[in-house]
Amino acid sequence: MTNREHDLWVPVTATDTLYLKRIRHPEKDGAPVLLLHGVMANGRIFYSDNGKGLAHYLARHGYDVFVADLRGRGRSTPRIGRGARHGQTETITEDLPALQAAIRQLKGEVAVHWMAHSWGGVHMSSCLLRQPQLIAQVASLVYFGSKRSVRVRNLNKLLEVDLLWNIVGRVLCRSVGYLPARRLGLGADDETDKSHRQSKVWAQNRPWLDSDDRFDYRQAAQTLQLPPALYFAAQNDPCRGHPADVKRFRDESGAHLSRLRLLARHRGHRHDYNHVSLLTHPDAVRDHFPLVLEWLAGRYGMVQENY
Repeated sequence: MTNREHDLWVPVTATDTLYLKRIRHPEKDGAPVLLLHGVMANGRIFYSDNGKGLAHYLARHGYDVFVADLRGRGRSTPRIGRGARHGQTETITEDLPALQAAIRQLKGEVAVHWMAHSWGGVHMSSCLLRQPQLIAQVASLVYFGSKRSVRVRNLNKLLEVDLLWNIVGRVLCRSVGYLPARRLGLGADDETDKSHRQSKVWAQNRPWLDSDDRFDYRQAAQTLQLPPALYFAAQNDPCRGHPADVKRFRDESGAHLSRLRLLARHRGHRHDYNHVSLLTHPDAVRDHFPLVLEWLAGRYGMVQENY
């Protein structure tokens, strides 16, 4: 059966509107799942026009899936440009709460499963730590290649993070007013100057503090407990989601029920996945996506840590 698709729009300010792609089974009304992309990206990482991707996979198994485009990305309006002033603080304090509220308005007072790719996981955990009243509204977390800091040292990190992201990215932001990643082929979507600057600081292994008001996320993590979280890391991901950095993000997020799953052939998986293919590879639906279903169903014992 073909999944049903709907376009939804969520206003967050007088001028900014977020786009939500809703994908669901034609005959089932399952639990809601919110999918969030990372930096220089949009929600298309989770679905394709021909019915492929994690979003469609979850919908075929009965879940009611909501794929978000953060402010200015994808089909959200207005597009990021020189005048855009929002950053990750606004994602954490405004966008994610608005998306959660919109989903619960449609589905009722039910818990929502949150999933993210890459930096989207940092946004999600930060949102819950900063606004703990939302924790009870989130049934579980599933993160694909999410890390907050990059401590690994290798050639890829030197070129992709130190040179392109940190140096070239800042030069472009100062000259253009934002990071035109889409135009330059650096990513699927653009970043504001503020979002680039804030994420750059955190990725440099700086303290997990908000640059706007110095809110201490790591300290909050020591007193709060996040929902059960499944972390995926890819074997062939040298710097954008290195397994050691994914583990470090899990560890600094406080005590919570969690599993870290390394997607590697020597750990029994079909491939040594990379930062993108862990979501997009055709074999993912037979390899590790079934583990996601176990996690969503609350069968945590069926998912073993292998890192």
